[in-house]
Amino acid sequence: MFLPTTKEEMTKLNWEQLDIILISGDTYIDSSYNGTAVIGKWLVKHGFKVGIIAQPNVTNAEDITRLGVPKLYWAVSAGCVDSMVANYTATRKKRHKDDFTPGGENNKRPDRASMVYTNLIKRYFKNSSVPVILGGIEASLRRVVHYDFWSNSLRRSLLFDAKADILSYGMGEKSMLALAENLKSGTDWHNIKGICYIAKEKNETYIDIPSYEECIQDKTKFTKAFETFYLNCDPITAKGLNQLHGDRYLIQNPPCDIFTEQEMDDIYGMSFERAVHPYYAKDGETRSLDTIKTSVTTHRGCYGECNFCAIAVHQGRTVTSRSESSIVKEVENIASSKGFKGYIADVGGPTANMYGIECDKKITKGACIKKQCLYPKTCPVLKLDHSKQINLLRKLRGITNIKKIFIASGIRYDLILDDEKCGNIYLEDLIKEHVSGQMKIAPEHTEDKVLALMGKKGKDYLVEFKNRFYEINKKLDKKQFLTYYLIAAHPGCDDKEMNSLKKFASEELRLNPEQVQIFTPTPSTYSTLMYYTEIDPFTGKKLFVEKEVSRKQKQKDLVVEQPFKSKVLKKYTKK
Repeated sequence: MFLPTTKEEMTKLNWEQLDIILISGDTYIDSSYNGTAVIGKWLVKHGFKVGIIAQPNVTNAEDITRLGVPKLYWAVSAGCVDSMVANYTATRKKRHKDDFTPGGENNKRPDRASMVYTNLIKRYFKNSSVPVILGGIEASLRRVVHYDFWSNSLRRSLLFDAKADILSYGMGEKSMLALAENLKSGTDWHNIKGICYIAKEKNETYIDIPSYEECIQDKTKFTKAFETFYLNCDPITAKGLNQLHGDRYLIQNPPCDIFTEQEMDDIYGMSFERAVHPYYAKDGETRSLDTIKTSVTTHRGCYGECNFCAIAVHQGRTVTSRSESSIVKEVENIASSKGFKGYIADVGGPTANMYGIECDKKITKGACIKKQCLYPKTCPVLKLDHSKQINLLRKLRGITNIKKIFIASGIRYDLILDDEKCGNIYLEDLIKEHVSGQMKIAPEHTEDKVLALMGKKGKDYLVEFKNRFYEINKKLDKKQFLTYYLIAAHPGCDDKEMNSLKKFASEELRLNPEQVQIFTPTPSTYSTLMYYTEIDPFTGKKLFVEKEVSRKQKQKDLVVEQPFKSKVLKKYTKK
């Protein structure tokens, strides 16, 4: 069943008024890969009437008013990606394509969508007291004072700038349901985990972090605020936070509790159409559906903690996995569906091979404060064992109508190398059964200085993995190859490091890299903190940061351009 998007659909369900209306910057794909759909289905599962308005026209009242006013709350999300990231490249050029918009043209998601949609609601429902709740990744990563690359400034919490009432951060099923239940019963919601709100007085039991005014005046204060914020994202160890903005406080309650396996099964076991709602499908093809239609989520969270990645702040540093039986059942449902062609596009999560692997100590006592799971070395307390993934994939391959299952999610090759018992077995299974022509990995860089700033292990791991990959290929008489995702212009990286990367890629990897992206500073990551402050927060030392757009492009060109073809490269190397 699709959630209603029109009054006519509400009438068919005998719903006179909705309890909750969800607004999204993405089109409405009824899929477990669409956060708005998941939250909506989750609330319906618990007895609430929910509708969706996707990509509303912001120039008039037609879209935003078509479902009426909800009884309990509006829920606003910019979509699966921060709207500024969705709309602009790392060199601030407008993106013309959008895989989450029917027809593919990037013309329906406004800049700073959370703010625009909230203002749209307040413009056309001036006399309504129904609260507006922000959610999704844009809200989650902008919930405290943060650096905004597109304005090159520190911005206040999105809750202040959008003038919304509540902000739900992280994975929102628990907090959004609790808010619905409390608002329905008229009970106080201020202590719900996983939310932020604005108050005149601070919570005396919470930690004070430097104010907005202090942060914009002093980069060391902003660093302190960010580090305290980052260390208080773990559901077990986190404290609540107070951050003063002018004469009012942003109050961040501790995160929601870790999801249990049963809760994960309940969420992903819900029925989804795996299609774009007909109301929006008439406007053209939605490219993202090609992948997510036959993809399966096995887990959430990532303990990799790469400094440029926001997953640790949004999904969390604890990996929560579904049961094997739940995943098998979902794949069986896909395989028996009409029109299925035999191919599963992906089985994974933020990092595919973290399924079923987590530190027992972290689950009971929380994430370590001064120690990371994988950097600079894999923690011995984290017992790496790919056997659950091996068994899962073997069971999935045996399902009727399955021709091939691809693993498109990222692979942490250091986990494979560090798993002495099952790592090689897992890699051989991937190469034999789950790779078609090429395997994509993301070393991000090859120079140890830059890798250290990224929070990733040195290039020795990459060399060892490459050798092992091709050895297994030879053994299996395969002719597959590796492709590498790399980052240019990360804080601490200059032309010297990019030239070294180019040389390493040519001599050791024997290729000319093509998949190179320029670093984009996104809110609430350590790498973005480095970009803004130009200081290594772990050592306090001054850090080179390339901020000139043309020279960022130069770093990329140094790697991707063929020397004998590139006049641009010759010009750069002469300087």
